[in-house]
Amino acid sequence: FTALLRGINVGRAKRIAMADLRRLFADLGYADVRTLLNSGNVVFAAKSPDAAGHARTIRAAIEREFSLTATVIVVTAADLAAILLDNPLRDVADDPARHLVAFVQSPVDLAAARPMLARAWSPEAFALGQKAAYLWCAGGVADSEILKTFMRYTGETATTRNRTTASKILAIAGEGVRPA
Repeated sequence: FTALLRGINVGRAKRIAMADLRRLFADLGYADVRTLLNSGNVVFAAKSPDAAGHARTIRAAIEREFSLTATVIVVTAADLAAILLDNPLRDVADDPARHLVAFVQSPVDLAAARPMLARAWSPEAFALGQKAAYLWCAGGVADSEILKTFMRYTGETATTRNRTTASKILAIAGEGVRPA
């Protein structure tokens, strides 16, 4: 599994040391806990196949242990691989640092962004998949109108990772699928 925490260690807000986060996951009974970067990407093994249940457990533990509220999205390694492989913007987005994948816990959360499909975003681009949204931020992420609009539609239900980071997470998760 991979847990993606929204808004952790961005600027000075919601600071959690990755060593403390790994310890928390281990204390929750998760195995093979690994983190990537300092932004709330945690790969772990669990006996239960219930990704949404893991998300609820982790979110509650973060609130209890660190007194922080954070959206936690948990996906299986197989789902992460499928999300990256099914990316409809792979041929449009030529810089993986500006190509975002937006993860949600439930595909229902993507429906809020459906109105974005009716708009032409050029030079940016937007697509919805079965389990994720895909954003091409041609001018960069910081000033991206498409990202700001997407986050207005989805609020706290989504978290984004650029394609480089998402591919690194997948490599750590061990599925062996390494989309470009």
